[in-house]
Amino acid sequence: MEIASVKCTMKKEALLIDIEGDIDHHTAKYIRGEIDKAIFYYRPKIALLNVGSVDFMDSSGLGLILGRYTSVREVGGILKIVNPSKDIEKILALAGIERLIPVIKSPSIAN
Repeated sequence: MEIASVKCTMKKEALLIDIEGDIDHHTAKYIRGEIDKAIFYYRPKIALLNVGSVDFMDSSGLGLILGRYTSVREVGGILKIVNPSKDIEKILALAGIERLIPVIKSPSIAN
């Protein structure tokens, strides 16, 4: 099990959420808690979930993303997933998440 980390930074009206490590049932609760604190504190218009440093994600990761989608909408914002690896992009596509949440493949948007 790899230790996961999450960093939330507010820049103008966008909340940048950078996740590193694996998102699985061991790490999802911690990541979820940190992101939710930032969402409800900053109430962003846009939340950019940068998964460029995520190597592995199971169904807990999908649940984490869908839950944050709901949380961001509750505060009047939109969530976008940025910079997924090919493997993560495939998982998102198979789950149908990209039909609900925009997936942006350009790493420059997350910086």
